[in-house]
Amino acid sequence: MSEMGSNRVKLKDPAKKGVVENKANLMKIKSKFRSVTSCMTEKRVTLGSAFVVVLLSVISTGLAQVATPSLTESGTPRKFILLHTFSGQYDGGLPWAGLALDAVGNLYGATQVGGSHGYGAVFKIDAKRKETVLWSFTNLGDGSWPLADVLLDKKGNLFGTTAFGGRNDLCTGQGCGTVFKVSQGGKETTLYQFEGSQYGDGQVSFAGLIADNAGNVYGTSRWGGSSGVGVVFKLDIKGTETVLHSFQSAPDGADPEARVTVDATGNLYGTTWFGGSNFCNCGTVFKIDAAGTYTVLYNFAGQGDGANPRAGLILDAKGNLYGTAARAGAYNGGVLFKVNPKGTENVLYSFGANGIDASEPNGDLVRDTKGNFYGSTYLGGTSGNGAVFKLDHTGKESVLYSFTGGTDGQYPYGGVTMDKLGNLYGTALQGGEDPYGNCAAQGNQGCGVVFKIAVGAKRW
Repeated sequence: MSEMGSNRVKLKDPAKKGVVENKANLMKIKSKFRSVTSCMTEKRVTLGSAFVVVLLSVISTGLAQVATPSLTESGTPRKFILLHTFSGQYDGGLPWAGLALDAVGNLYGATQVGGSHGYGAVFKIDAKRKETVLWSFTNLGDGSWPLADVLLDKKGNLFGTTAFGGRNDLCTGQGCGTVFKVSQGGKETTLYQFEGSQYGDGQVSFAGLIADNAGNVYGTSRWGGSSGVGVVFKLDIKGTETVLHSFQSAPDGADPEARVTVDATGNLYGTTWFGGSNFCNCGTVFKIDAAGTYTVLYNFAGQGDGANPRAGLILDAKGNLYGTAARAGAYNGGVLFKVNPKGTENVLYSFGANGIDASEPNGDLVRDTKGNFYGSTYLGGTSGNGAVFKLDHTGKESVLYSFTGGTDGQYPYGGVTMDKLGNLYGTALQGGEDPYGNCAAQGNQGCGVVFKIAVGAKRW
C-alpha cells in the first residue's frame, strides 16, 4: 500500500518519549478540494493545513476558563461538564462529528486525527468519563480520517465511514475511503473500500450511516459517482455495495455531506450541500423511494429560505422533514426549516439575528417529546466560537451555551445527542487545552473536546 504522501506532521508523545507520525500529504489533499463560490455574500470557506478543519473565522481567545453556566428560562443554572479533552496523540484529536449513546450512558465517536498512527480513531467514553480508544486507523486498507459519527447496533458494534484510505492505489493514491465496523472488543472489520469516480463509485464520505430492519446500511459520499459530485449508496449484509443515485449537480444536487433518513416503507430522505436547479448552487432536500426513483423535494434559493444544508433530517409521523441549512436566512446565519410531503418549505427560525445568537448550524438536530429542537452551531454565541441552542415548539430560540474558545472548546461542528433525561452531549472540533502543541502545529486552536449540558428534557 502506498502511504498518503511524504510530508509528515510530527506529534509529540511525552508518555512514549517519541513521536507519532501522521503521514498525511496535507497539501496534496488540500489541492484536491474544489474552490467553491457561495451563493451569498458571506465569507468563503477556507481550508487550513488539515483540510477538514473549516476556519471561517479565527478568534484569538487564549485558554480562557470554562464560562459560568447560563440559566434556563426558569432561572435554574444549566450545567456544562467537560467530559474529555483530546490531546491529538493516542486518544485522538479534532472530532468532526457528533456522538452515539448507548443504554448505560457510554458515548462513542470518532476523531479525524490522532490515534496510534495519526490517521484518526474510534473512541468510547464511559459514564465515569474514562476515554478508551477502540480502534486506531492505520491507513493500510482500513481507512483514514473518519469524519462521520458512528452508528451503534444492538450488539454494541460501531459502523462508520472514512474519508480517505482503503484502496490506496485509487483516488490519486490517497484512497477513496471505507465503510468499517468496530466491535466493543476493539476488532475492526473493513466492510467496503470505495473505488471513486473512475468506477462510478463513491469517494470521500463525510456522512454517518443508517440501517434498515434487514441490516443493510445506507450513506452518502461527497465526491465520486458518474459526475464526481457524490452518491447515495447501500451496503448489504454480505458487503455488496449498490449506488442508488449518482448526483449530477443540476438539477438534483451535489456534494452531500449528511446521513440519510429512512422511513418504514424504505424511502430515503437527505440533503445536498451544493447543486440544485437554482442559480445559486445552494443545495437540495431529496427523496429516493423504495423503487429507486429520485425526487428533489426542495431547492434552496439562498434567500430567506436558507442555503447549503450540511445536516441530516428528522422525519415525523406525518411525513414532514426538519433540518438546518448552514447559510443564508434572514440574517445570513442559516435556518432551521420544515419541508412537508408536498415539498413546501417553512422556515421555523433564522439564526444570527444579533451579535450573540447562534450562527451556522452544521450538525444533526434532536427533538424532545414536547416538539422542541436542540442543536449546535459552528459560530455565534457570546464569543463567536459556537453555541448549543434550543428552539421550542412555539418558535422561541434560546442559546443554552456559548463556547468561549478556551478550555471548554470551540467550533462545534457535529450535532448533539440527547439521553432519556434530556441531557445533551456533543463535541467541539477545536479548543480545549493543548499543552503539547500537537494540534497547534497543524494550525488549529486545541484538539477539541467532548461535553455534556444538562437541560432536563425528554427525547422525542
